[in-house]
Amino acid sequence: MREFKNRRNPILPLEFHIPDSEAHVMPDGKLYLYGSFDNREDVYCSDRYRVVSTPDMEHWTIHDVSLTGQEIPWFNDPDAPKYQGIDWMHPTPFIRKMLENMAADGEDMKEQFEKAAENEKPPLLFAPDCIEKDGKYYLYFCMTDDSEGVAVSDRPEGPFTDPVQLPCGGIDPAIFIDDDGQAYYYWGQLFSHGVKLNEDMISFDEGAVVHDLVTEEEHYFHEGSSMRKIRDTYYYVYADMERGKPTALGYSTGKSPLGPFTYRGIVIDNDHCDPESWNNHGSIECVNGQWYVFYHRCSRGTQRYRRLCAEPITINPDGTIDEVKMTSQGVGNPFAPGETMMGYQACELHGKVYIGVEEQLKDSAGNCYEEKLTNLHAGDEIYFRYVESAKDWTKVRLITAGSGKVTVWMNGKIAGSITVEGKTGITKLTEAEIGMPAGRYEVVLKVDAAEGLEIFEVTVE
Repeated sequence: MREFKNRRNPILPLEFHIPDSEAHVMPDGKLYLYGSFDNREDVYCSDRYRVVSTPDMEHWTIHDVSLTGQEIPWFNDPDAPKYQGIDWMHPTPFIRKMLENMAADGEDMKEQFEKAAENEKPPLLFAPDCIEKDGKYYLYFCMTDDSEGVAVSDRPEGPFTDPVQLPCGGIDPAIFIDDDGQAYYYWGQLFSHGVKLNEDMISFDEGAVVHDLVTEEEHYFHEGSSMRKIRDTYYYVYADMERGKPTALGYSTGKSPLGPFTYRGIVIDNDHCDPESWNNHGSIECVNGQWYVFYHRCSRGTQRYRRLCAEPITINPDGTIDEVKMTSQGVGNPFAPGETMMGYQACELHGKVYIGVEEQLKDSAGNCYEEKLTNLHAGDEIYFRYVESAKDWTKVRLITAGSGKVTVWMNGKIAGSITVEGKTGITKLTEAEIGMPAGRYEVVLKVDAAEGLEIFEVTVE
């Protein structure tokens, strides 16, 4: 178990990558986050889950491992029931485009997937969800063989035991209990499905499944189902393809848990969190009267090593949700004058720059930097949101390695520039004057020149 304090993005200590977060306030009043666990370079997710909890969105606990893939008895069992995931006989526009691109390159994507299905897979656990009913906590999960299941615990953080396979195939399960106590189960990639759960919470009538609750063509659905109810309206939140790839969380609404649903828009888009940003998966939840969106951002110049982040959101009187931008400040107040913004807290990156891992670099004061902004080139842009001051802004300080020149922009206006003259792999503090009136600002560092330049800390005051 690990305890820590933080109100910034990313939320978790840097060694913990928990994406696909489903957020639920449980009966004890605490918020619990259920997600997958990235710890591999070659694939998404891993063979374990760890639950995160907080009483106040500031003090966090990362609990011990709650379930492992090795505990699932039907995984790689040739006699276990098999259920279809993606329906290749009815490809969506997105899949058709992928198949066409692969064919143009002389590859057969469908054949590759079918061959991969025949190989023995590692017991990876993909995105889960969890709910409480009658004092029991039901964790719904999915695996690399398209199987889905549920395990049970007496505690919201687990451990979860006695896994039972569900009669469906696919990924990204979601669970929702309506005001009348009826539970609903959702799942699917490219094609969404929903069904009423039986009273036991671990079974359902296969003949009662409703297919295509939301679709790629009409609702931009890709994967990552999540259901909430606000007043008398049901909100179906999911990875949204409207902008060409599933980096956004979008939502559709309806008057019934099983639809029909009407597309309403995007809540947040994590595009440009990293040069390789590709997917998103998360949820919305009301905590102490404030609604938040929980989502993830990738790092290290890969689609993986995804990090838990959160932003406050507004539910308008007409039921719509305003789209919000990714921030560095997260659920806290804007950064104050003189407050350090770490390089890994940059919330948007353009160009070749990405957040990378540092190999135990210590500066002359003995400070150890775990991560940094690296691979900087001329033309790159680095965003920090937001800073705020009641006094004019007069100074910028950078801790860097290497050399380069950076222009500081604040809310789209040039505030000043800073030239760094240093050596690769050796940290150096450099400061320069800037000029901008008091107020709340988005800070953008635009790289004019870079020679081995890396950025560890940014401070404006």
